[in-house]
Amino acid sequence: MSFDWLIIRFQAVSFRIDRRVPLILLCLAVAILIAIVMNLGRGDYPISPLDIVKTLFGVYTGNPDHAFVIHNLRLPRTLVAFMVGVALAISGTIFQGLTRNPLADPGIIGINAGASLAAVTVIILFPSLPIYALPLSAFTGALLMAVLIYLLAWNKGSSPILLILMGIGLSAIASAITNLMITFGEIYDVSAALVWLAGSVYGRTSEQVFSLLPWLVIFVPMALTLARHLNALNLGDDIAKGLGSRVEWQRGLLVLVGVALAGAGVATAGNIGFVGLIAPHLGRQLVGGTHESLIPTSALLGGVIVVMADFFGRTLFAPIELPCGVVTATVGAPYFLYLLIRNRKK
Repeated sequence: MSFDWLIIRFQAVSFRIDRRVPLILLCLAVAILIAIVMNLGRGDYPISPLDIVKTLFGVYTGNPDHAFVIHNLRLPRTLVAFMVGVALAISGTIFQGLTRNPLADPGIIGINAGASLAAVTVIILFPSLPIYALPLSAFTGALLMAVLIYLLAWNKGSSPILLILMGIGLSAIASAITNLMITFGEIYDVSAALVWLAGSVYGRTSEQVFSLLPWLVIFVPMALTLARHLNALNLGDDIAKGLGSRVEWQRGLLVLVGVALAGAGVATAGNIGFVGLIAPHLGRQLVGGTHESLIPTSALLGGVIVVMADFFGRTLFAPIELPCGVVTATVGAPYFLYLLIRNRKK
C-alpha cells in the first residue's frame, strides 16, 4: 500500500510541475541566446550586440573583420562551450538519478577521470592522431571506468552506494596514472595535456563542433527517451521492479548514455568540473525531480553555465584568460561543500 501511495503521489507532483516547464525552458533559451551574444561580443576586438546579430544573419554591411572574428574565432568556441555544458549536465542528471545521491557527478564518481586518462594517453603517446580520435578515446576510457566500477560494485545486484565509493577510489588511481604520464611525457605534448586538463574552450574551431555534435545528436534523444525509466529507478529497485522495469538492463543503458556524454564533453574541452553537479540541482529548484522535465532543463542550465564561465574567464582578468574549468571549479567547489553540509544528516 505504501508503494502505491508513493507512486500516485509522485505522478501527481509530476503533473503539477510539468505545466510550467515550457515557460521555464523558454526563459532558459532566451538566457542562452543572451549569454551567446555576450560571449561573442567581448574580447580584444569588441563588437556590439546589434552588429553580432546582423553578422550572424548575414545582413551586416559594415566592418568586414566582424564576420571573420565571429565565425572563425568566437562562435566555434561558444558553441563548444554550450554543447559541452549540455553533455555534462545531462550526464550529471543521469548519475544523480541512478545513484539516488544529490552529490553524484561524472567528475566525482570517476567517469571524468577515466576519460581524462584515455585522452591524455592519446595526447602524449599518439599526438599525430586526428582530432576525431580524442572523443572516441575519451569515451572508451570513460566506458572502461564505468564497467570496472559497475563490476566491482556488483553484489547480487548493483548498489548505488557502492557505485559512488568504487568510483571515488578508481578516480584517484586514474588521476595518479595521468599525473605519472604527464611527468614522463615530452614537454610540448605535456603542455598541451596540462592546458587541456584545466578545462578550456580556448582555440576551439569548427572541427571540435562537428566532432562533438554527433554524440549529442545520438545520446541526448536517448537520455530523453529513457527519462521515464530513470524516474522509476529513482524510486528504488523494488518499486521499479514492481512497475515492470528491467532494472539492470535499464540502469546499464543509462550508464552508457551518461558515460558517452561525459566522455565526449571531457574529450572536447577537458576537465570542466562541477557542471554535472550544479545544473541538476538548479534544475530541481525550477521544475522538480521528474526527469522528463529535469533533463532538458539541466541541459540548458549546463549550457548557460559553461558559456558564462568562458565569458567571465575571458573578461575578469583580461588580457589574461582563465580556463572555464577554473571558473566552474571556483563556484562549484564551495557549492559542493554546501551540499555536503546540508546533506550530512542524510
